[in-house]
Amino acid sequence: MIVKKRTILFLLTVIAALFLAACSNDNSEHSNKNQADHKTEQKQNSNSTKDEGMTEMHHEGMDMNHSSSGEVPQGLKEAANPKFKVGSKAIINSDHMEGMKGAEATIIGAYETTVYTISYTPTTGGEKVTNHKWIIHEEIKDAVDQPYKPGDEVTVEADHMKGMEGAKAVIDSAQRTTIYMVDYTSTTGEKVTNHKWVTESELTVK
Repeated sequence: MIVKKRTILFLLTVIAALFLAACSNDNSEHSNKNQADHKTEQKQNSNSTKDEGMTEMHHEGMDMNHSSSGEVPQGLKEAANPKFKVGSKAIINSDHMEGMKGAEATIIGAYETTVYTISYTPTTGGEKVTNHKWIIHEEIKDAVDQPYKPGDEVTVEADHMKGMEGAKAVIDSAQRTTIYMVDYTSTTGEKVTNHKWVTESELTVK
């Protein structure tokens, strides 16, 4: 009887030891898996941040037509009583491009329209441009009478940036306002003529 009890006790001890070893292995594998998943997530987050930075750099680095001929799209109506009169001076407080913010502008034209920020992929290829400021309603191909809404898809006729004209775009925002065409000398020394466009809220009285 004593031998039998010792044998049973021995078997129970062996089974308990095996069970504890198995639990330890499971915990180790679970811990390793969590560490691996955490590293993968960190790498994905890092790649995502990098991609966003590349997109932003691509937008800023694209060729932008700072100056223009001064021609305006057909159907664009002059503002009846703009805050900033044609020929007056104002300070630009937007930063669409380097050297714009803080520059003194001369108002060349003032127009009443709906302005949009858009996201699009240039027809020349490359990274997608997001929240580009600004295009106006009259610069949309076959524009309908009513203003477009965020999420609407349009074809752009403006050529403010290389690869913009003819591009398919999504409307990000829309607002009815007075829009201005301006001349200015950037804070970096570049002379810009007939720049399109600056909104009324982006100008302050000199």
